[in-house]
Amino acid sequence: MAALRSLRLTSLSSRSFSTTPRTSLAKMQLIGRLADTPAATPTSTGRDVIRYSLGVSSGSRDESGNRKVSWFNVASFSEGPQRDLLLSLPKGTLLYVEAEAKMDTFQTQDGSNRTALNLLQRNFESLSRPKVDNLEGEGAGSAVEEPQSGLGAS
Repeated sequence: MAALRSLRLTSLSSRSFSTTPRTSLAKMQLIGRLADTPAATPTSTGRDVIRYSLGVSSGSRDESGNRKVSWFNVASFSEGPQRDLLLSLPKGTLLYVEAEAKMDTFQTQDGSNRTALNLLQRNFESLSRPKVDNLEGEGAGSAVEEPQSGLGAS
């Protein structure tokens, strides 16, 4: 009887579909426009980190035709062709981003505690690029095209 009870407790504490321990998961999916061209900076380990900001619109338009925008800072350690593509995207590009989300608390120089949301990109897809007003590319960030229909349209 004790062996049966021990077997039940063991089966409840482990996951039958995986041999790895359970980990926490905080994931975000965002669709928004690049605030500027992504930039690569070297880390102390010599690996480049790509940083960019994404503006995500929400809600209905107000009287002046504007929508509320939330800004998210994203970091990426993409390499190879993904890195090259990400660094080539211009301001205003509509992106779909999947990222791990983590809340970090830190102390500022004045001694106050701050909390920041850190997003680490795991996957991205360029949904549309900004329209170019003329052949020279002037005004590339002024007018932007919206996707034709849903995710993945370009």
